[in-house]
Amino acid sequence: MVLVYNAFTTKTFIVEVIMSRKSQRAKLILTGEQKDSLIKMSHSRTLPLQEVQRSKILLKYVDGIGLSAISKELKTTRATIYKCIDKALSMGVEAALKDTFHRPFDPTITEEAKSWVISLACTKPKEHGYAAEFWSRNSLAQHVRNYSVQNGYPCLQKAVKATIQRILSSHPIRPDKIAYYCHSRDPDFDNKMKEILMVYKEASILQGNSEDSQKIVTVSVDEKPGVQALDNLADDIMPNPEKNSRVLRDHQYKRMGTVSILASLDLQDGHVIAQVHDRHRSKEFICLLDELDRYYPKECQIRVVLDNHSAHVSKETRAYLATKPNRFIYVHTPTHGSWLNLVETLFGKMARTFLKGIRVKTLEELKERILLGIKEMNSAPVVFRWKKFDTVAKY
Repeated sequence: MVLVYNAFTTKTFIVEVIMSRKSQRAKLILTGEQKDSLIKMSHSRTLPLQEVQRSKILLKYVDGIGLSAISKELKTTRATIYKCIDKALSMGVEAALKDTFHRPFDPTITEEAKSWVISLACTKPKEHGYAAEFWSRNSLAQHVRNYSVQNGYPCLQKAVKATIQRILSSHPIRPDKIAYYCHSRDPDFDNKMKEILMVYKEASILQGNSEDSQKIVTVSVDEKPGVQALDNLADDIMPNPEKNSRVLRDHQYKRMGTVSILASLDLQDGHVIAQVHDRHRSKEFICLLDELDRYYPKECQIRVVLDNHSAHVSKETRAYLATKPNRFIYVHTPTHGSWLNLVETLFGKMARTFLKGIRVKTLEELKERILLGIKEMNSAPVVFRWKKFDTVAKY
């Protein structure tokens, strides 16, 4: 008790001063590693807020700061502080930072009901009399609500979109998303793939044998159609250290047509023979075969890996091949198996290098630039190899 005299009112007041008591709790002892971890957590911007706050509470308690001061500084309740410190003293620092999992009520949605929802998600709406081809979460939730009681799952009669989302998230099911694949309709796909891979294996063996490589050469042939000749309507702005770090290009452009690249990739020395034409017909393909015939020695056979394009097996092409008996050997990739053709990697390299963002003034300039890019590739040829032969080992 303290007596206070007020001179203005000439009255004496009794004021009760409540002094904060020192906490009777035990001291929290931390190792250096634990303290460093708490300091790091207290400054984190990615951890959950409650973990950051609890790490600060424990650090301040270790430093001897009173519980009232901690509550005022961190703007939290004393009950929260008591709970955190008591858990740290009794169960350890890790237990104080995170809440243990608890479920106050048993789940109302049974596992059988969840399995029913998953089975519905694996079907199409049209199988249930709807117009849609694929489920959305809303449409699936509505169907579940309408038919849950009828199918013996009353726990789902109030299911909403979020309920369906949680059930689907527990399994790798995304009925609202579509991913495309290529289905080969070639009944002899495996045998043809085996033949292609064996050719690649033989080509890699012949690479180190100069005598055998003179008897037969293996080339991979294909076409890259639709290469666009585009021209800018405004000049490119080149990088400037003071203004922009990248090339700036106007989004509008002018189309001047397309060309097709016909290319042959030598699988033994990496040499590329390519032609650029306005169209892609048997006539153009025969021109490529004729250049291959003139480039390689007359005494060797040319084994050609190619797809099933009509220009490769047309009457005109077969008539040309008849004039060159025992010169060319065709090895066809399976239907829908053009990814087995190694020349596709060459086209990918072109798209990443000299064809990337190319702009030209005329169609002829595009042809010249493509042939120049091929010349640059041949100045430092790269041998493309197929490295995955696991499929061959299965046979």
